[in-house]
Amino acid sequence: MKFTKIAATLGALALTGSLAACGGSDDTGSDAGGDKIKIGIKFDQPGLGFKEADGDYSGFDVDMAEYIAEGLGYEDDQIEWVEAVSANRETFLKDGTVDMILATYSITDERKAEVDFAGPYYIAGQDLLVAADNTDITGPESLDGKKLCSVTGSTSAQKVKDEYSEGVQLQEFDTYSKCVTAIDGGQLDAMTTDDIILAGYAQQDPGKFKIVGAPFSEENYGVGLPKGSEDRDKINDLIEQAFADGAWEEAFNDNLGESGYELPEPPAVDRY
Repeated sequence: MKFTKIAATLGALALTGSLAACGGSDDTGSDAGGDKIKIGIKFDQPGLGFKEADGDYSGFDVDMAEYIAEGLGYEDDQIEWVEAVSANRETFLKDGTVDMILATYSITDERKAEVDFAGPYYIAGQDLLVAADNTDITGPESLDGKKLCSVTGSTSAQKVKDEYSEGVQLQEFDTYSKCVTAIDGGQLDAMTTDDIILAGYAQQDPGKFKIVGAPFSEENYGVGLPKGSEDRDKINDLIEQAFADGAWEEAFNDNLGESGYELPEPPAVDRY
């Protein structure tokens, strides 16, 4: 998705060079904006952050990152995409590997001690993905005797067992896509993680899967920034502008609109 140019309407947010100072200052970009900007995203989350077979990048996080980068004065060809898996996000921000991260990155007090966040730009909740014709599973409390999948290292499935359905049978795979394949084949009944991540998998095969729609947690997705970043307020302004001018909704609909998952109301940006 390509957004309408917004930099001219954001004169007060003109690039000051601070992003270059936090990691991109040694890179050479085009004449339009100077240095490149390095943005961490997931490469393996359909509908959110995904590296296509042709080398292009797609997803809600990708579109939001492009919007923010443009508002800071960068052209698309000045963006360098970096794969940021969950385990290396704080490290990448602290050592200058990236200038910002949009990768289903939940804002927590523990993380705020190490890095800064703009946003949130989305609030997700843990939910369940099931086959489209499943009527038995209506929420986490309805999983007794059912087979529930999540990925190795995640605590989401164990949370269901501990707090909602003691009789649920847990199955772990190393990727969410294997969980989806097992549900499709009838070997498993459901998968659990954040609802917007589930929506990305539902989007891949419209009409085959559905999200139960009974979220039972709250995850505030933020833009990860190096500690002390001078661009946090600018990025917060850009996030709020994306809510107001329709770009946020457009990014969601373009990437997740056929998943059957409804776009929630935009969250309140936290200006701590």
